[in-house]
Amino acid sequence: MIVLVDNGHGIFTPGKRSPDGEFREGIYNREIAVRVVADLQDRGIKAELLVPEEDDISLQERVRRVNTQCLLHGKKKVILVSIHVNAAGNGTKWMNATGWSCYTSVGQTAADQLATCLCEAAIKHFPGRRIRSDWSDGDADIESNFYLLRKTLCPAVVTESFYMDNRSDLEFLQSRAGKQAVVDTHVEGITEYLESIR
Repeated sequence: MIVLVDNGHGIFTPGKRSPDGEFREGIYNREIAVRVVADLQDRGIKAELLVPEEDDISLQERVRRVNTQCLLHGKKKVILVSIHVNAAGNGTKWMNATGWSCYTSVGQTAADQLATCLCEAAIKHFPGRRIRSDWSDGDADIESNFYLLRKTLCPAVVTESFYMDNRSDLEFLQSRAGKQAVVDTHVEGITEYLESIR
């Protein structure tokens, strides 16, 4: 099994930052993704960064990279986890939206179980913090038509770790404990999923 970890956005992508400009999502995502990959590798899991570059690689190229791995190893032998930080506004002012969430493509898919494992890990590692979910179809993931979820051949999820335009969320995200909790959520969720499909 190959775990592809996607660090969403480039480090210089316009927008994608806190209202004060101090926090850049692309930089944060890369730090978290590198740590997730390293922790998974330490557990003996084959994990790779989907985008080792600092540039904002297009969604089409990201999908091509994922699907190349799927064609090489089989789509049941690859999973994709794309790591992001959410925002409620247009980046010009602080907002109040909060919470962690996990997205899958629309309908019952092979990614639902991966999302469930990640959501369960989030509940454990973010005590007292909101986990945003949609239980209308019986599971916690939020369904979306994100290009990355629709076009990849393997089970794929997008996680949104809280809000970069919420002061409280941002303070947590940038703290040592917050970063560790974000890493641990992804590592534990992925590990639990891999164990569940053995």
